Order: sequence, then structure tokens, then C-alpha cells
Amino acid sequence: MKTWVPSDAVAEVLSDLPGVECAVYDGTSSMPKGIEEVEVWIPPLVTVPDVPGTLARMSSLRLVQTVTAGVEPYRPHMPEGAVLCNARGVHDAGTAEWAVGAMIAVLREFPEFVDAQRRGEWTYHHTGVLADSTVLIVGYGSIGAALERRLEGFEVEIVRVARSAREGVHGMAELPRLLPQADVVVLLVPATPDTAGMVDATFLARMKDGAVLVNAARGGVVDTDALILELKNGRLRAALDVTAPEPLPEGHPLWSAPGVLITPHVAGSTPASGRRMLRLIKAQLSRYLAGEQLINIITESY
Repeated sequence: MKTWVPSDAVAEVLSDLPGVECAVYDGTSSMPKGIEEVEVWIPPLVTVPDVPGTLARMSSLRLVQTVTAGVEPYRPHMPEGAVLCNARGVHDAGTAEWAVGAMIAVLREFPEFVDAQRRGEWTYHHTGVLADSTVLIVGYGSIGAALERRLEGFEVEIVRVARSAREGVHGMAELPRLLPQADVVVLLVPATPDTAGMVDATFLARMKDGAVLVNAARGGVVDTDALILELKNGRLRAALDVTAPEPLPEGHPLWSAPGVLITPHVAGSTPASGRRMLRLIKAQLSRYLAGEQLINIITESY
């Protein structure tokens, strides 16, 4: 079974599976030969060039197993007869940990204190605090649940929102009513046509003065220009692990906007995610070889 994998580490973990022939393709090196024979493709973390063209040439493809929770580069271009699965659960710990750290950093003004430290200035003053806050999680799935577990000791109220309402979780239709109550709004929604640009000027205007927007989803979920306006007038603050555009180019006004903490899409880039990714891939391909039901299959409802 010809399998393209993103790294030598993945090839090594699959080396004892019978009949699996691995070729490493990380998107930066030359494409291996035999693309028409590839049955399983595990793309790298950073999207390879020309995904549509690559998938179109994989005439034997039966499974794409991503190492990311997001599948937007692949989903619209999947060939007939192939199954798409994501890495749900792999990045939960890292992303949830980043979100907690980011919201605390912004509320307690850590970036400003670091700047003062570099200037050698003792800038004592009161700051915000996470305790007694309302944290609104928009896109409450496995990462949202992991975030809630990590927030249990911080004395906050959690409000959950997902695409569809269920017990204890509000539906998206209730979001306009819930936004003005939140001190922190955490975005964890997938990138879909429905979520593209959902955090627009109207969404941001509904957030309370002084609230913090935390984006650990995708940059395209947020209208960047609308956010910059809110940051410049000092009404909102933000912590962004993702941006639109991405990577954020030199000189972009978001770099110099006040009240924003930016990290370069690193929330899930941790050793824990790496270990969990290897375990998931090994388990998934073992299921595939045994003809068992695969996990994390992407359906129309995502």
C-alpha cells in the first residue's frame, strides 16, 4: 500500500505495519515518484503547494489523513471514492493551553510589562484579571472542552456555543445575545463558508468594552480591518495565533495595532501534539488495513 507521509518520524512509526510502503513528502522537497499509485496520503502540517492538482493526480487515493484539525485545503478537492479524516484530539492540549496563556497575558498586560522591562522601567499599575470573568467559547468541540477543563481553577463562568444547540451548549443563532456578556471571546470554529468573516464589524460591536478576542481558529474567521479599527480606538483587545493574511507580512498594520498579542500559528505546534499525532496515525492506518471503521471522518456537517 503506497503511502505518502510528511516526515521520517511518521514513516518510522508505520514501519511495522504489513504492506505499508512509505515515501516522505513534506511539500518542500521534490515530489516522490508514483503519485498515481498513492492509496493513503498524510499531508504535512504546512499545506503543500497545489493541493487541488496533487489530489487530482492521485487516481488510486482512498484515504487522506490530515495532521491538523482543519481540513479546508483538502475538503473541496477530494476525489470520488476517497475518505477525508482529520486529527481531532491531537492538538487539543496545545491549543487549549495556548488560549489560556494568551488570555491571561493580555488581561494581565504581560506584553506591556515585557516592553517596560526592556526599557528598564518599573511601571506599577493595576491590571485586568481572569477571575470572575465570563469566557465565551465559540465553536465548542473537543478543543473547547479541553479549554474548559483547563479553566476550571480560574473561577470563571463558561458559556458554550456550537453550530447546533445541545444540552449545555447554545446554538450560533444565540451568539448576538451572548456576546455583550463576555469578557473573553475564544474562537475555535472550523474554517467553512459559514464561518468565513463571521467576526465582522457587527460581531465586534456587540462585544463589551474592554473585552478580549482570542482567535485560535483560522485567520479568515475574523475581518482583519474591522478588528484593527476596534484595537486602534482602544475598545477591544485581542490575542491572535492566526491572521488573515497569513503569514502576516512585514509592515501590516496589525503588527503595530495597540492591545494585540500575535503568535505565528504555534498553538498546536508542541511535542505533545507530535506524540499524539503519531499515535493517531498508527491507530488509523491499523484500522484501515483491518477494514475497520475509521475515526475522525469528515462529513457534510464537519
